[in-house]
Amino acid sequence: MTVILKPKTEITVPKSIRRQAGIKPGDRVEFSVSGGVINIRPKLSPDEAQDEREIRDPKIRAAIQTSHAEFVAGESRPAQEFFATRAARGKKRNG
Repeated sequence: MTVILKPKTEITVPKSIRRQAGIKPGDRVEFSVSGGVINIRPKLSPDEAQDEREIRDPKIRAAIQTSHAEFVAGESRPAQEFFATRAARGKKRNG
């Protein structure tokens, strides 16, 4: 989409572009410029930013995919067993 900028006019992001980017009214956005390109992205809360970093971690992505495949296959386990397994892994790493 191309628009013509007029002097002293603010730029408005068209609704169709905001919708494609998942930006809704009331969302906070962050602007940055790199090499003449203006980037606009949602401003994440600290928790959302941490989630975003974790999801990019290949080990965490693999664990999510494995868990999802088990869920889809109908395989599940009690929560106590899950937490016991995680606690055992934590002890191995720290010990």
